[in-house]
Amino acid sequence: MADDDNEVWITGLGLVSSLGEGCEEHWQKLGSGGSIEPVIENEAFSPYPVHPLVELDFTKQISGRSDLRQMGKWQKLGTYTAGMALDDAGISGNEELLSKTNMIVAAGGGERDMGVDASLLETAGKPSGGEEARNEILMNDLRPTHFLSELSNLLAGNISIVHGVIGSSRTFMGEEMAGFSAVEVAARRIQGQQGELFLVGGAFNAEREDMLLQLDVGSTLLTDTYARLWQRQSAGGGMVLGSASAFLVLESKRHAMARGAKPYARLSAIVSGRSNRIDNQTAARQQFDALSNDISPGSLAYLSGACGIEAVTRHELALVADLNDSGYEVALRGFGSVLGQSVEAHFPAGLVLGALAASKGQFYDPFDTSGAEQITSNNAEQVIVTTWGAFSGEGMALVEKIS
Repeated sequence: MADDDNEVWITGLGLVSSLGEGCEEHWQKLGSGGSIEPVIENEAFSPYPVHPLVELDFTKQISGRSDLRQMGKWQKLGTYTAGMALDDAGISGNEELLSKTNMIVAAGGGERDMGVDASLLETAGKPSGGEEARNEILMNDLRPTHFLSELSNLLAGNISIVHGVIGSSRTFMGEEMAGFSAVEVAARRIQGQQGELFLVGGAFNAEREDMLLQLDVGSTLLTDTYARLWQRQSAGGGMVLGSASAFLVLESKRHAMARGAKPYARLSAIVSGRSNRIDNQTAARQQFDALSNDISPGSLAYLSGACGIEAVTRHELALVADLNDSGYEVALRGFGSVLGQSVEAHFPAGLVLGALAASKGQFYDPFDTSGAEQITSNNAEQVIVTTWGAFSGEGMALVEKIS
């Protein structure tokens, strides 16, 4: 970076998933050695396995009953986790800091009224009278207020209302790359001196029949028998969705030092791109080359956000093989094996895990025993974190320990 004072420091972390609540609980389960067993729900949404959200007491971060009543599950989850990150960074309750905290949120479409959707789908199979029945449902059962309460930008609105974050606000939509863009834009703005303090992240509720239906239409989901990330390739691949939320506080080195904040890690570089994925020369190889000047030779801690879909996951495995052939010893870890695919929240969750490992100076043991994660390294002073969109987009970031 041109100006050392504008380094991007990660000073607050919040993470909730099927494995638990908070960074320390995740570290105890993922970073303490041994084999972690993913939490899987096989029956409720059969034939699709999902990673269900751990049970939470939302009132710990959202005290207002009226606030809780008007939020869907994904909004509660995101607002809850954002509060965790603000607490962790020492910002909560500080009106001066909150007034200049900028917010960038990744969010998908809100939750639907499944009763109305089911009724509409039933009319599709009627040999006669279907159109009349559909019109009656649309006229009488749709609730405009429900639609308005589930708009994507209301997650940011609820975070602002509940936690008092009143700097600038923007919301990105667009599957996995929305979560990546939220972090990337915040980092660029810090580096360009267009802001010093940012709250970034996303939330995803996987336990939604409407979401499963949407993704099933594209034949992107793993069905019937659960398998860990790399093991799915022999069976044709597929995503296993996971309920999760991750938020981070990013700030300039200058600002963090001035207020005495202790950083977890430095976000040293972040790049994104898109490719047609026709061959193995995806945007990711060019991205790695752009970061390579900052990467030490030898062992490389690599947290992959691969989604599990056969074609795109094969491309990332090819990239890792290429890096190994180039002289790196890549300690590959696919965090989708333990958290599931959390779409908009996926990259922020991976970045939390990367920052946590860098702060500890210790990398995770393999999440998948199929062979792809054979190389074991305890070195996590530099961690590559990636995300690969199910349909388009690749992103890569370098997280480093601050000595």
